[in-house]
Amino acid sequence: MPKSKRDKKISLTKTAKKGLETKQNLIEELRKCVDVYKHMFVFSVANMRNNKLKDIRTAWKHSRFFFGKNKVMMIAIGRNSTDEYKDNLHKVSRFLRGEVGVLFTNKTKEEVQEYFSHFKETDFARAGNKAQMAVTLDEGPLEQFPHSMEPQLRQLGLPTALKKGVVTLLKEHQVCKEGDALTPEQARILKLFGIEMAEFKLLVKCMWDSESNDFEKMAEEEDEDAMQENEDKEDEGE
Repeated sequence: MPKSKRDKKISLTKTAKKGLETKQNLIEELRKCVDVYKHMFVFSVANMRNNKLKDIRTAWKHSRFFFGKNKVMMIAIGRNSTDEYKDNLHKVSRFLRGEVGVLFTNKTKEEVQEYFSHFKETDFARAGNKAQMAVTLDEGPLEQFPHSMEPQLRQLGLPTALKKGVVTLLKEHQVCKEGDALTPEQARILKLFGIEMAEFKLLVKCMWDSESNDFEKMAEEEDEDAMQENEDKEDEGE
């Protein structure tokens, strides 16, 4: 019997170890930007959406954005005054927690604040997001859905049935209460009904000036519990 082509043994010694090289490249790029650009900003991201972040990158082609491992970026600029790359950069490190990004730019503080304070877009909430309001669906026909959708709606927990070929909600149904942490099913239902509850926005947290080496805090940090939770998530992702 001929040997199957799928039965191939691959030695792990042949696989490229790119992890360390990638981290070293990130460190080098960050330090290069520290030398080239006038200002360095750290900003937090609420309700991350890659497509919206891509729009910002396009609008700010004259600048550089970094979304990498926070701990690697800390190493690049320095965790404390004894190992910082330049004066006062260690003060930036304490803001590299959770879902944050780094912006290097020659734009002024006022220009950065003006742009980011106005860049807000609503989107559909995801599982885990908090419900911004209570949502209750009224009993009756759901004519916006084709009959083929009825099994899917029922699977999501909606009390539906087909009546004369029309998807119908058999009784009033509360999807969520205000403040609820949404389940995957609740998030899916809200999206199907076109209800947006998430807001993508950025908050500038601090700034470092390369000409004066001055550091400036621009927004309040997260509370300690939230910061610790974000650190735990980062550790799990490594």
